[in-house]
Amino acid sequence: MKLKSGFISIVGKTNVGKSTLLNRLLGEKIAIISEKPQTTRNRILGIKNTPSAQMIFLDTPGIHKARSKLNIFMIKEATKTYGEVEIILFMIEAKAPLGNRDKFIIETLKRVKIPVILVINKIDLIKKDYLLPLMDELSKLYDFEKIIPISALSGEGVDQLVEDIDDLLPFGPKYFPEEMITDLPERFIVAEIIREKVFHLTSQEVPYSVAVVIEDFKEKEDTDIIFIRAVIHVEKASQKGILIGKKGNMLKKVGKLSRKDIEDLLGSRVYLDLWVKVEKDWSKDTKALRRLGYR
Repeated sequence: MKLKSGFISIVGKTNVGKSTLLNRLLGEKIAIISEKPQTTRNRILGIKNTPSAQMIFLDTPGIHKARSKLNIFMIKEATKTYGEVEIILFMIEAKAPLGNRDKFIIETLKRVKIPVILVINKIDLIKKDYLLPLMDELSKLYDFEKIIPISALSGEGVDQLVEDIDDLLPFGPKYFPEEMITDLPERFIVAEIIREKVFHLTSQEVPYSVAVVIEDFKEKEDTDIIFIRAVIHVEKASQKGILIGKKGNMLKKVGKLSRKDIEDLLGSRVYLDLWVKVEKDWSKDTKALRRLGYR
């Protein structure tokens, strides 16, 4: 049987559930999730194999108003996928459809010549009789190939979304081996897990001022323990104090929660050595951004 294959970009404003959808599609957690906006910074590639197709999804940073060089990098990561994919999934929230950022994204989509599926997420948070009028209203704003209501959290509607993607994909090669679900190195995913815990445990500017670099990643001789040394970079000394916490308690919490997820990911016991370092205003410094992995 001929195989269908292709790349599918997931775009939308911040915090609409793009990473939750990617994890749901793959059945594995490779993208970090937080209720705070602007959690995803890099493009995350995830591979879903079905009996008839190989679907390569690109989870992109939320499109938002850029202020720092890091924000500009994130928006470029999102919009440059337009020319690299066969299908675009434009995701919005059912409970708060079409704000100014959504309308801005629709304007950017008007220059593309590939199918765009509108994905209305979080339908579990609205009354069902609100859905059909909403879909009718949205269909007038853009010539969407399909409009699919889903709940990425519960999985409702996701199977239908996969079927519709399969219908639109062209026949093509198998780009990745069957056993792969992402092209990301383990070091990257480990760093993202640690950053996710910082997002969960801290507030205000601290999570947005954090970058994580894995400096050492090796299996200890004669043991089944993987030793990982990670440095959490912040922009101010005050942020370092918050992240370490009184008697180191905050850093211990970050380490404890991170280690559990990392051990699940690697299938091995992990010794996690965390350090916090001040890298003054790194999010505004092009050289620092490159050094910290935002190229």
